[in-house]
Parts: sequence; C-alpha cells; structure tokens
Amino acid sequence: MKNTAHEEKLNKFMAYVVAKNPAEPEFHQAVKEVVESIIPYIAEHPIYDSEHILERICEPERVIIFRVPWIDDKGEIRVNRGFRIQMNSAIGPYKGGLRFHPTVNLGVLKFLAFEQVFKNSLTTLPMGGGKGGSDFDPKGKSDKEVMRFCQSFMTELCKHVGADTDVPAGDIGVGGREIGFMFGQYKRIRNEFTGVLTGKGILWGGSLIRPEATGYGNVYFAQEMLKTRGESFKGKVVTVSGSGNVAQYTVEKVNELGGKCVTLSDSEGFIYDPKGIDNEKLKWAMWLKNEKRGRIKEYAEKYGCDYFPGERPWGIKCDVALPSATQNEINGEEAKTLVKNGCICVSEGANMPSTPQAVEVYLNAKILFGPGKAANAGGVSTSGLEMTQNSMRLSWTREEVDARLQNIMKNIHETCRKYGTKEDGFINYVDGANIGGFVKVADSMIAQGAV
Repeated sequence: MKNTAHEEKLNKFMAYVVAKNPAEPEFHQAVKEVVESIIPYIAEHPIYDSEHILERICEPERVIIFRVPWIDDKGEIRVNRGFRIQMNSAIGPYKGGLRFHPTVNLGVLKFLAFEQVFKNSLTTLPMGGGKGGSDFDPKGKSDKEVMRFCQSFMTELCKHVGADTDVPAGDIGVGGREIGFMFGQYKRIRNEFTGVLTGKGILWGGSLIRPEATGYGNVYFAQEMLKTRGESFKGKVVTVSGSGNVAQYTVEKVNELGGKCVTLSDSEGFIYDPKGIDNEKLKWAMWLKNEKRGRIKEYAEKYGCDYFPGERPWGIKCDVALPSATQNEINGEEAKTLVKNGCICVSEGANMPSTPQAVEVYLNAKILFGPGKAANAGGVSTSGLEMTQNSMRLSWTREEVDARLQNIMKNIHETCRKYGTKEDGFINYVDGANIGGFVKVADSMIAQGAV
C-alpha cells in the first residue's frame, strides 16, 4: 500500500479498531492484514464505504463469555472460562472451531473468528464465521477429567448453537475425544440428534477425510501455487511445524505427492530427520502424539535424528515450508532465513503463523505465499461437507469427499488468482484471498440491510 490516501485511511481505521478493542494485539494484526488489501479495492468500489462495511465486518454480531466449573479426579472443583464469538452470519450459520489451550483469550478468539469469516467465504459454501473455546488445557488431564470439563462447557454452549445457528468444530486441543463428549452432552440436554458439531466420529455422523482435511487441503493449495511456476512437490524438501492433526496429514499428503518432509515440532522443540519422515515413521509419530500423547523429542530418540529443544524448524534448508502449529510462529528474521536458504513456497496450515514482518519478506522476495485463510480452508470446507451430509442423512465415500475437497481448494486458488494477480503477473495471494473473501460477505451484508 503505497498510496498516501490509502495509508491515511488505514491508520485512521486501525486507530478506531484499537480504541474499540484494547489489549487485543492478535485481533488488531488480523484486521490490519485484511484491511490493507481491501482499502484500495474499496476506493474503486465506494458503495462499501458508504455502507460502512469495514466498521460492521470488524464488529462481532455476538460475544458469549461464560464460566465452566468442573470436578477433577481429586474431587476438587476447578473453574475455567468459556467463549464463543459469533462474528458474521451474512452467508450462513456461524462456523468455526473450538480451541482448548491456556493461551485462549478474547483477543485470540476474535482474531480467529475474523479470519474465519473470509476463509469460509472463500470455500464457496454457505457458512458464516465464528470461533470459540476455553483456557482449559487438556494436556495432563485424564479422560474422565476431559469428559467432565466438556460436559460442563457444552451445558452452557448448547444454549447458543444449533445446526441452523452455529456449528462449532475442533481446533487446537479439541479432537475426536472432545467432540464426542460435547456432542453426547448436547444430545442429552436437547434430546435431538443433529449436526450441531463437525469433526464427529464416522459411526455417528462424521465425514470421511475430515481429520485429514486441513493438512490435505493445504498441500493441495500449495500444489496449485507450484503449478503456476511449472513446479510440483516431487523431489522437494519440505519443512513442517507442529505434530498434531494438521501436521500429520500434511506429511502424509506430501509423501504421496513425492516430496520429503524432514521436520516436525511441538511446544518444546523440533526434530530434523534428513532421511525424511516416511509413512512408517509417520505412523509411529501419530501413535506418539494421538495415543501416547508424548513429546516429539521421543521421535528423535527412536529414529536417531537431531532434536533442537526450544527452537523452531525455519533454519533448516528447504524448498517448501508448511507452518502447521500456531499463530506468529515465523518471524521476519526466520522468513529471511527461509528465503536465503532457497525456499520457493510457504503455505500456511495454521492460522496466521507468519508475522506481518514475515509476510512482507515473502512478498518482497516474490516467493509463493499461501495465507492461512486460503491455504488452510480445507478443514472448514470438509466441515461444511459434513454439515451437508448430516442435513441430507447421507454418507459420502472417502473418494467423493476427497474429490470435493480438491475441487474446493482449486476454486479457492482460482479466486486468489482473480483478485491477486498484479500487472507484472505476480500473484499476491494475500490480496487475492482478502478481497475474494470480502466481496461475497460484503455484498451479502448490503443485500440484507443494516444488520
């Protein structure tokens, strides 16, 4: 954004956002990243200005905060805080995950809900944007403790969600176990079997490919970006952060496409396996994280590779980087290192894992960069497909769901190309995703009046 008038409008608008939402840096960051792209577009389409769409789209339709008392295995009463941010329902019911992690607070969830609005719009499916969760930490808790927490959490949340109102899913700290406990409590209270949550077990309303979808979708999106330069994953060295659901299936799909993933990480450090994390090693890593719930350093101990405590994997030389852990995990200096080491593509499996400084480095270097709202939309896309199957009382095959997912990711890529291609042919996927997601939501808001 070089235009002085655009910069003045951005600064004025961000001052307004910060004043209304103090002490929420993640939300400020997410809003600024989107608005930077949208302001020049609005200048050419003034109806969005006259309808005050920016002010409206940054204000949640509803914010729900509640206490969650639960009893631990010692019989002691514990208390956590629960949230649901119902951000925007212009194009469909609120849709977005639940995150259980000690870092969860209002600002983090507002950032995630805001991102979700544009991500869901890009999928072409009829889904609004929302996000929720709790500062509860499932790590170190027994299954019974997690069950009691989930039941207490859903006892309050069930008043605010429903198949045609708000359909939560999983996120960090919320997997199949947690979704099952919450779904059971919802069914018990409301006496109805309905598609109120996605990410359900395949035996009771879930969709095939849903656990794999975010990781698979990110790889499909990166594959589409690589095609624009005559490249593919075949023979590429790939660094992946995280070791949870997204990272695991990212590695699986990269392996299938002929690439070689060499890193995984968790909150304590990362492993570097230069021989590659093949399917046999991946299977063991999935057991380690999903069943044993161990630490990634145990992978290094088992397979005799390097472990770097307290570090992130972005100093490892690679062709493609797929950050799949959490927000702001790649800073400006790490981005410079990636570019210097020959990385040609960064595609975000996590939500906003690159800081603004890192994104600036990617764009200045004109490498391929897929922002999370486009690149990791495969998860919520398949959640949307799960909602469709629930509504129709059908279950599609794995091949059907995967084909639909691939098609959605191709369509998202095409939208980004449409709105993000510059005069020199460079595709700015940040602008493309932001503008493409914005237009559909904004036009729907205008059509529905002052709501």
